[in-house]
Amino acid sequence: MGILRNTVLTAGLLATFGAASPAIAACSADRVDLRGSFGQVSFAVNLADSPQERAQGLMHVESMPRFEGMLFIYESPQPLAFWMRNTLIPLDMIFLNAAGEIRHIHANAIPHDETPIRAPEPGLAVLEINGGMAKTLNLAVGDVLRHPGLPQDIAVWPCSDN
Repeated sequence: MGILRNTVLTAGLLATFGAASPAIAACSADRVDLRGSFGQVSFAVNLADSPQERAQGLMHVESMPRFEGMLFIYESPQPLAFWMRNTLIPLDMIFLNAAGEIRHIHANAIPHDETPIRAPEPGLAVLEINGGMAKTLNLAVGDVLRHPGLPQDIAVWPCSDN
């Protein structure tokens, strides 16, 4: 996984994490924005949108900064299953539909576990972040993610909507 860029938090999370930063900026391919009852947060991401990148995922990554992750995007909604083969760190897997809505959260996937992790319904994308971050941020089913790789014509939170 390459070096990921810095992340910004919105005012709603500043008190929680004790840092001052600017508001979330416009969409970019190397970042995702999440919004829900907790406020808004941004993660720097590596994009996995080819079969080779998706197969590699976060395997062999020894550590990951707090507000970084990997976004897996597929060509069309489909049943999605992940495992943790050769993955060294616990991960939260956030399964999304084509509109960018969180439909399922699998918390703290166990490193090296080859048990398939599935969402209960087909999805278009999965965001992997450090294990425990979804709970820390109070992410929930129904919260939304914004990224230019999602279909903007049906996105709940399109990139043009700042």
